[in-house]
Parts: sequence; C-alpha cells; structure tokens
Amino acid sequence: NTGIALFIILLVFVSIFSLYSVHLLLKTSKEGGSLLYEQLGMKAFGMPGKLAASASITMQNIGAMSSYLYIVKYELPLVIKAFFNISGELYWYTNGDCLVILVSLLLILPLSLLKNLGYLGYTSGFSLLCMVFFLIVVICKKFQIPCGMEHDLINATLNITTEQPVIANETNVNATHDSCVPKYFIFNSKTVYAVPILTFSFVCHPAILPIYEELKSRSRRRMMKVSNVSFSAMFLMYLLAALFGYLTFYGEVEDELLHTYSAVLGTDNLLLIVRLAVLMAVILTVPVVIFPIRSSVTQLLCAGKEFSWVRHCIITGAILVCTNVLVICVPTIRDIFGFIGASAAAMLIFILPSAFYIKLVKKESMQSVQKIGALLFLLSGIIVMIGSMTLIIADWIKN
Repeated sequence: NTGIALFIILLVFVSIFSLYSVHLLLKTSKEGGSLLYEQLGMKAFGMPGKLAASASITMQNIGAMSSYLYIVKYELPLVIKAFFNISGELYWYTNGDCLVILVSLLLILPLSLLKNLGYLGYTSGFSLLCMVFFLIVVICKKFQIPCGMEHDLINATLNITTEQPVIANETNVNATHDSCVPKYFIFNSKTVYAVPILTFSFVCHPAILPIYEELKSRSRRRMMKVSNVSFSAMFLMYLLAALFGYLTFYGEVEDELLHTYSAVLGTDNLLLIVRLAVLMAVILTVPVVIFPIRSSVTQLLCAGKEFSWVRHCIITGAILVCTNVLVICVPTIRDIFGFIGASAAAMLIFILPSAFYIKLVKKESMQSVQKIGALLFLLSGIIVMIGSMTLIIADWIKN
C-alpha cells in the first residue's frame, strides 16, 4: 500500500524520530530526577500529565500484547492442524480463541509474574533469534516462489491451509507479468495505515526507563548506544522482511504475511518451523510488554505503597483478561496496529517526550536549538496523530 520507495522513506524518518525521542526522554529523566514515565508527567504537568502518560503506555502496550496474541490466535491452530494432520474438523484445541486463553494461562502468566525485567533478557534474546530465522526464510522463499499466482488462488485459500502445494506455472507468470513489476510509490485508502503501523513498530519508550534503571554501569551515553544498536537491528529486519515479502507476492500481500505463504505453499515444512519460531517469539515477548503496563497502573493507583504480591498478581491477571477479550473481539490485526499507532504510539514517540523535555529541562532557553527542535517535534507529532486518526476513521466509515 506504499510501494518500495515510499515505504523506505517513511521507515527512515520514523526510525530517526523514534531514536531522537529516546534521546529526549533520557535527557529529561536526568533533569527531571525520575526514571518513571508517569512521574515525569506528574512533574511536568501535574495529574493531567501523569494520566496522559499512564493512559498512553497502557493503550500502547495492550495494543502490542493484542497484536502478539492475535498472531497466536491465527497461527497456532494451523501448526496444530499440520502436526496432527487435521483437515476441516473443528476441535477445541484448534480453536484460536481457546488457544489464546490456554497460552495466556500456562506460559505468559507465570513469566509475567516475575518481579524483575532482568530475567527476561534470556527469553528476549531467544525471541530475537526466532525472528532472525523468520527473516532468513522470507528472503529464501523469494527465490523459490515464482511470481504470477492468480488472484483467485490467493483469495480462495487465504484463510485455510491447503493440503497440497500450489505453485503458479509459467503460463501464469507470463499472463500476469504486469503484476510482477514492483511499484515504488503507491497511494490508496490503505496507505494511511503505513505511518501509524511504522510508529507502532518502533515504540519501546515505556520500557526504555525500566531498562535504563537496571542497566549495568548506568549512563545516558551507554543507554544511547544500546538504543542505537537496537534501533539499527530492527530497522534492518523491518526493511528486509517487508522488501522480500513484497517482492515475493507484490500486490497480493495480505495483512499477515504467513497466511499469504500458506495460500500458495500449503503445508510446507519450513513454513511450519517458521510459524513455531514466530509463535515462540511473540509468546516470550508478551511478558516483557506487561512490565510497563503493570508499572504504569501501579504508579497511577498505588504510588508510594510497598510492594505487594497480591496486588502484583491481580494487576497482571486483569491486564491479561482485558487483552484476551480484545483479541477475541477485534476482527483484524491491521485495525489494532492502525488505531494504537495513530493514538498512543504517536503520544509516546512524538508528543510526550518533547513536551516533558520543553517543560522540565530548565537550563536551556526556549530560543535554544534543542528546545526549538523539541517544539517542532511536538507539533509534527500532533499533526501525525490528528491526521492519521482522521483518515483511519474515515476509512472505517467508508468500508
């Protein structure tokens, strides 16, 4: 929905802006004397600032958790069907909603109840390796799948796993040559989702301060190095996955790339391993995302109180229940990415870090280059949020 060139331009700008906002956030935390996002909001704008920070963090991370569990909902049943050679029959253990609840109770909840983030470094590292494997397979499949699958084939088999591999023949390739030419700039009603989705994909800001707090030999310079390496790695992975995914299917790419592969390859063994890797990655990432939500809720409702295991467990359980309900009810993953990206993600990347910086960093005047840059960043964030939300809601109404 963007084309190659427009996508790369947007990816570059969003990644740079996201990294710049991390810089603003770290500098503000030093000047503001707090490593809690909500406390920075409190110091900057009082209770409204604290509520804005808490609401944005909660929305963003529940959106992230929902997107991960949405993948579990639609990919895990296909994996189970492939393992047990089930075709067509409906069982409770092939029902996506049941599996989401089961995974939440047996795997996510125990990891989410850990008190410190440090233990999850190992699971995060493993989930990253799983996504690297996914990327390698996406690149390899580009050279194995010939272009030219008929449009009807994709539509007919998009939401089911076919029993036999279906590959387009040479006649199809020649007949649909025009559809196999990459487009560099595309503008349509779905292009509006690009900026919110990219914004959503680079939001790590609620976790930046907790990680900074637990960083060995803590310093702002060291944390920026961590951020630079992380953002560069994600930029490269997003770019390659998107580029090779698009160059495999062109205009036939669907909201979930793995489903598009299923429509063409059926029960491919390598694809099955990729599905398992992606499932492991998202399941192990959910507990990391719960930490900032729980911290935000605790700061909002129980600030200053001593740690309580009962409260800790109740908040964690409530977060998982809300997320499961959302995953079961929302129709597509794109709607989650689009809405959360346009609202909460824009607040966390553009608006709040720049507003906190302008308000709390007193040693720089409003005429300084740093403050002017932060002000322009704030204004651009407001434009992105209002513009994206307006266009997304208009698209919902239209469709």
